[in-house]
Amino acid sequence: MKAELRKIFDALSTIYENQVDGSSYYNSEYERPGMLAELEEDMRGMMVLDAGCAAGWYTNELLARGADVTALDISPQMVEAARRRVGKKGKIYCLDLEKELPFEDASFDIIVSSLTLHYIRDWSSTFKEFSRILKDGGKVLFSVHHPFMDIKNTKQQGYFKTEGYVDRWNKDGRKFEVPMYRRPLQEIINETTKAFKLTAVKELKPTERLKELARESYDYLISHPHFLVVKATKE
Repeated sequence: MKAELRKIFDALSTIYENQVDGSSYYNSEYERPGMLAELEEDMRGMMVLDAGCAAGWYTNELLARGADVTALDISPQMVEAARRRVGKKGKIYCLDLEKELPFEDASFDIIVSSLTLHYIRDWSSTFKEFSRILKDGGKVLFSVHHPFMDIKNTKQQGYFKTEGYVDRWNKDGRKFEVPMYRRPLQEIINETTKAFKLTAVKELKPTERLKELARESYDYLISHPHFLVVKATKE
């Protein structure tokens, strides 16, 4: 699955780099506003890890807020796209979040992970590494697919299972079959609290601006939760 996922996101990298920022309301008017609201406007002096940076949108935003940013992604082509976006301002690596990370203990103040963890089946080792490289009192902020969204896409309809499934995307006139994992809400919470102290859970709502841009999309998202944001701290 991992090799397949890397290949798919390599193919998606150009689309992410050139189109997603402006064309995807699920990003610009839904997930990103919900995540950014949980971050400080002034992040000067903060060491931040962007875990699953894709084409570098969050990397660039974190840099704009003054943070010292290290970013990583499993896709080599996404890494190159992120490097083109931010130039020499950030440190960007091609790394696997399911393996040990090449960072010192207590290296980061904040770890941000946008729509990435649902590609990982077992969070325990990933969260163990997050805890290791996070400073005491540091924060973890991540977004994932909402369980109510994913359950509609699985064949087994086994809500209480953690199971793999394939999500079908249409991007730029091309079809992609993207493998990922879904899990119940209790597992999202329980896996988080094994490693961190939970401070917030947000079931995202679209922005009011989306009413004007695409009322049909707004009406759908306000009644069908798609993404979940979780915030936690290392004690």
